[in-house]
Amino acid sequence: MLKISEFQLKDVVNVADGKKLGNVGDIDIDLTTGKIQAVIIGGSRVLGFFGKDDEIVIPWKNIVKIGSDVILVRYKNAFQPEEN
Repeated sequence: MLKISEFQLKDVVNVADGKKLGNVGDIDIDLTTGKIQAVIIGGSRVLGFFGKDDEIVIPWKNIVKIGSDVILVRYKNAFQPEEN
């Protein structure tokens, strides 16, 4: 079993490009089922004094692997053009 506090300490890395996205700041839970729907990366900077980072929402189905010190995810940046 994994505690939320341990989950938040892990680096989140995008398998598409190997870049670190950040750390888990929040978790979206379906209160009806009790299942995690998504993890949210980012949030406010140093006590919110310097603005707010953009949040990245990673659906639970896009989590590839949770390792001992890293979480691998599939994330396509919203600024990249869609491939048809």
